[in-house]
Amino acid sequence: MANSGIQLLGFFLSLIGIVGLIIGTILPQWKMSAYIGDNIITAVAMYQGLWMSCAFQSTGQLQCKIYDSILQLDSSLQATRALMIVGIIVSIAGLGVACMGMKCTTCGGSDRLRKARIAMTGGIILLVGGLCAIVACSWFAHNVIRAFYNPYTPVNTKFEFGAAIFIAWGGSLLDVLGGAMLAASCPRKKQVSKYPAIGSTRSGPPSSTKEYV
Repeated sequence: MANSGIQLLGFFLSLIGIVGLIIGTILPQWKMSAYIGDNIITAVAMYQGLWMSCAFQSTGQLQCKIYDSILQLDSSLQATRALMIVGIIVSIAGLGVACMGMKCTTCGGSDRLRKARIAMTGGIILLVGGLCAIVACSWFAHNVIRAFYNPYTPVNTKFEFGAAIFIAWGGSLLDVLGGAMLAASCPRKKQVSKYPAIGSTRSGPPSSTKEYV
């Protein structure tokens, strides 16, 4: 049976990972304007996220605008949105399932074998949610890199990685790590020996002693 300390560590790592996924999904700093070439000196810094785009002026003002239409967005951005949302929902569901199967809880009954299997199932669900988020972040990063090195992209429209994508990456990795620890709760079947115990073979029926007069 898995150690309860490993289950607790995996649970809290997954919880921190889910918080990181939510924060990273909300923040608009998925990519920021790159200061290269003639764009080194500028009074406005541009940020683009999954839900809005923001302009940070040198005076300290931040103006954000939510995307008006979903259908007008790029297909890669829509796919990143969907994968991040699916990853968060699946991870929350997996965390709830794993919570019922942990040794320190009484939700899943008193059967230790059954609780270990429930915790293992929750860990697998967390792994799936974390992998969805990793795919979303990596896909978005690939598009940013491809547009940055594209010679036909204007210099003043090139972007680089923002802070939000690193937060989402870190959250997804913690989610996967915590899910792996919980998935290690898979119970191992006890090996039954094919041969009888030595003591049982040697021990015979008790001999009755008779007294003769």
